[in-house]
Amino acid sequence: MIPLVGALYREKNVVISMYGKPLINRSVIDVMKAHRFVRQVEGNELSEFESHPVLEALAKLNLSSSRIDLGKLTVAAMNAGRDININDFVASELKDLIGGEAPLSEPQDVVLYGFGRIGRLVARLLVEKTGSGEALRLRGIVVRKGKAANDLVKRASLLRRDSVHGSFKGTIRVDEDTNTLVINGSEVRIIYANDPSEIDYTEYGINNALVVDNTGVWRDEAGLGKHLKAKGVAKVLLTAPGKGDLKNIVYGINHEDIKPEDQIVSAASCTTNAIVPVLKAVLEKYGISQGHVETVHSYTNDQNLIDNYHTGDRRGRAASLNMVITETGAAKAVAKALPELKGKLTGNAIRVPTPNVSMAILNLQLNAETSVEEMNEYLRQVALHSPLSQQIDFTNSPEMVSTDIVGSRHACVFDSKATIAEGKTAILYLWYDNEFGYSCQVMRCLEKIAGVDQKTYPENYYR
Repeated sequence: MIPLVGALYREKNVVISMYGKPLINRSVIDVMKAHRFVRQVEGNELSEFESHPVLEALAKLNLSSSRIDLGKLTVAAMNAGRDININDFVASELKDLIGGEAPLSEPQDVVLYGFGRIGRLVARLLVEKTGSGEALRLRGIVVRKGKAANDLVKRASLLRRDSVHGSFKGTIRVDEDTNTLVINGSEVRIIYANDPSEIDYTEYGINNALVVDNTGVWRDEAGLGKHLKAKGVAKVLLTAPGKGDLKNIVYGINHEDIKPEDQIVSAASCTTNAIVPVLKAVLEKYGISQGHVETVHSYTNDQNLIDNYHTGDRRGRAASLNMVITETGAAKAVAKALPELKGKLTGNAIRVPTPNVSMAILNLQLNAETSVEEMNEYLRQVALHSPLSQQIDFTNSPEMVSTDIVGSRHACVFDSKATIAEGKTAILYLWYDNEFGYSCQVMRCLEKIAGVDQKTYPENYYR
């Protein structure tokens, strides 16, 4: 199965997953575990002997660039009966994915402005998703010149090794003569600058670029507009909540609000991305009269490692030793994606001594009564069989802890074992990888802005 999955990706830019878990570049054990995961969601684990013939059948087709959930396709084949011709069935199910043009007529240049936690993870995702289609092509990374003589080597090392997310799965070569990192064969220029407007990207062969601003220094239209003054830049995506009239996009909820004429868009915050999909699902079925969001959030680079001066209240105290009460704008930011909830939510946050993975606790007053069983089953169905399946993951494991969520590509993971519901009150627990899961949401926004529109199976299902 592994060679088939790899060939489909390299030769046709077809991404194969198993109930949302990608199978590209995965080990034998990873593929087996992805099959076993189906037991959680369908009541019976899937066998490789059942999915392998389906994979063989789809590999014979002239598929266009697309994303296919092999698990759901296999379950559909099993439900169709034992007497079907598997090749005919798969061809019929995937008929809309056969032939067609590439997602983009030519590769789209992408520049990362800032190379911190989110910037490096987005870089990994961009390189990972290059495939054969090269729809989005990482061409440049803009940083301030560091004090170390071997600045480029140090930045490459941070991309190569990560204490939380593990080592980079590929090769990185440093060319200090040209200030270039060669990442899996792709040349990426490192550009040193102190201000966005002072750069001429065309000097580096970069044109019509999408700039992903990971710094958070500028969060309004005036500040981010500096990027548009640089030669070679077309549009800007901010990886932080935008201020003023900027569109704050939570992919899966209001991404259709991104219009071709939009030049600056915000991908909102990690917490907003985590809570809005579940809030939307609950709102549609039960209605919400009011609620409170409490975020238990891993510490960030904004806090001090040991006690020291900080302009913010409490954030000067040692992040690795203390739980720190602080504020979050996520509850108010929800209204930008779900206007129906404006003024109905309050929020607060507690920073805790973990480096990654956070939890949002939604304490909601509903307009209709529910129960633990009903709420869990409803959100299970939403997580598995709705357009929100790329944002909401589902777990019923009684042993789930925060480190289990590291590397999750969903905006959040709904923990069904922690649900409290009685009458019109529901308390829901949502895990989220505030670094990688959010970076995946950023990538989805980036693809939407670029006009990447790959076909999927099932329809509306994504990664």
